[in-house]
Amino acid sequence: MNEGIESVKNTSKNRGNRQIVNFMSEKLKRIFISIIVPILFLCIWTIAANKIDNPIILPHISQVLDNFRHATNDFIGLGSIPKNILGSIPKNILVSLVRVLLGYVIGVIIALPLGILMGYKENISLLFSTFINIFRPVPALGWVPLILAWFGVASLATLFKIPYGPKQVFFNNFKFAMIFIIGIGTFFPVVSGAAFGVKNVPKTLIESAKVLGASNRDIFFKILLPGAGPNIINGLRGGLGSAWGCLVAAEMLPGSLSGVGYMITHAYELARTDLVITGIICIGLVGALLDYIFILVERKHFAWVSRR
Repeated sequence: MNEGIESVKNTSKNRGNRQIVNFMSEKLKRIFISIIVPILFLCIWTIAANKIDNPIILPHISQVLDNFRHATNDFIGLGSIPKNILGSIPKNILVSLVRVLLGYVIGVIIALPLGILMGYKENISLLFSTFINIFRPVPALGWVPLILAWFGVASLATLFKIPYGPKQVFFNNFKFAMIFIIGIGTFFPVVSGAAFGVKNVPKTLIESAKVLGASNRDIFFKILLPGAGPNIINGLRGGLGSAWGCLVAAEMLPGSLSGVGYMITHAYELARTDLVITGIICIGLVGALLDYIFILVERKHFAWVSRR
């Protein structure tokens, strides 16, 4: 009897060990596959840089890594935050991040309720769809002349009438024209995702709720919004990616003296290709980190979507 029980325990233990080994093997396999292309890219970069041997055309990887090692240095006098707050790369990332978040939040505040209403009410969808579809294809750079005519170089410092000093210098970085461009980039993916999500909630769920006596309020908040959640999150995720992508266009506007986009364009003017690549990597890494936040939200709250 005891031998049988012991045998069952050993079998269960062995099965558990095999599952752990299989899980670890699968995990290592996925990690290995995911780093193949980056490693190949770095190899090609190294070979090409050695072959070209011209840092203005293609700098060596070591030059770019050296920029990250000395990230707190004020490389070429970029940025307008006082030097004793942050170094050049961190301070420009900080300014860019605040700009993106300001534009993103404003875009979401307008787009999310509108998209939900467009998905919920057919008449509202008919009212706004044509107007939105006309302007959706216009790229961020296409808005620049009009936005400059509207806002000029006015900033948050102008709005709050901050006297000249460190605070004025900081808030002057956040110009309305830049925030507007980033907000426009945010608006279209968010409104589309929200409208699509609400429209595509299964009608059977809504009809079943009505049969069971649910009110319109309950249907809206307990069926439509949770059912549309995955598409809304995808829209928010796409909007953040678009907002971050509009950053360089926004920071090319007159009056910009800081930010990663400004760092890239100004470094190009000074033939600092290594710093241009450093800025591109910074934009990619921060954008990927922000995107990963939405991936975590999807995994936590909408894991059921992948199991359908």
